[in-house]
Amino acid sequence: MQLGLIGLGKMGGNMRARVRAAGHEVVGYDRNPDVGDVDSLENLVKALQAPRVVWVMVPSGAPTRATVEEIGNLLEPGDLVIEGGNSRWTDDTAHAELLSSKGVGYIDCGVSGGVWGREYGYGLMVGGSVENVERAMPIFDALRPEGPRAEGFVHAGEVGAGHYAKMVHNGIEYGLMQAYAEGYELLAAKDLVTDVHGCFKAWTRGTVVRSWLLDLLVKALEEDQDLAAITGYVQDSGEGRWTLEEGIANAVPMPALAASLFARFASRQEDSPAMKAVAALRNQFGGHAVLGAGPTSGTGAVAATEAEGAPEAGPSSGTGSVS
Repeated sequence: MQLGLIGLGKMGGNMRARVRAAGHEVVGYDRNPDVGDVDSLENLVKALQAPRVVWVMVPSGAPTRATVEEIGNLLEPGDLVIEGGNSRWTDDTAHAELLSSKGVGYIDCGVSGGVWGREYGYGLMVGGSVENVERAMPIFDALRPEGPRAEGFVHAGEVGAGHYAKMVHNGIEYGLMQAYAEGYELLAAKDLVTDVHGCFKAWTRGTVVRSWLLDLLVKALEEDQDLAAITGYVQDSGEGRWTLEEGIANAVPMPALAASLFARFASRQEDSPAMKAVAALRNQFGGHAVLGAGPTSGTGAVAATEAEGAPEAGPSSGTGSVS
């Protein structure tokens, strides 16, 4: 089967390699000419035989919208577009309507697997018509992990359902990571425990908390047991916020996700305005000592860009004494 693939970054490039390894032909385009197979979207379309299947794998938001619109103007009736970025599910309706007016089909696909997907396969959550999903199934089978299809792939529903499922997946991921992180900090704070890395490694087999995320934390601690090279500054790319907004809209309590998302916000504050207010109140009603003023907190921006950057690793948090 032929596939056109737009966007050959860390995910897209590895996806191209995995699909090719399964015996399919992939024609890739990227704005970086050093990694693309063709030098324009026009030539991508020309290189594919009709009816075409084109997968869009570019950053969500404006880049995805612009790409879907541009490729839609080049494709012909009967062609199919799969949008596999971390787009908000509400964008899918607009994409599908735009392409439908040109006779082009649309599938949204949430993709999980990160940099390890090329080797182990990608978890896929798709939304679209049964006919369109079946048509693209050879590509989905090439990308998903080996084993039963249902253990790595789901046709979650109509257009938008794939990205909605991926959004919830990422919200769960926030909570899991926060739980592991808090456990790590407590173990590291207790002098009684002398092998924190060993504790996490021992949990990777036979315990109820074993998971791939736990395996990755063990790997990180093997490389840097004190995490000294990393600052405690954590970005968010939006999915956790969207999931929490959906919880509010549907009256679904999500305290674990809310706490983990707010913990990320707190990680970006050099000096918390809220805690300054608490310190001021303690001083006012009880005469408790306060420290001198320092830098104020950071912004509430989503996913700081590489240009903005995150701070370099510095001293760890303060003591565990009770005030």
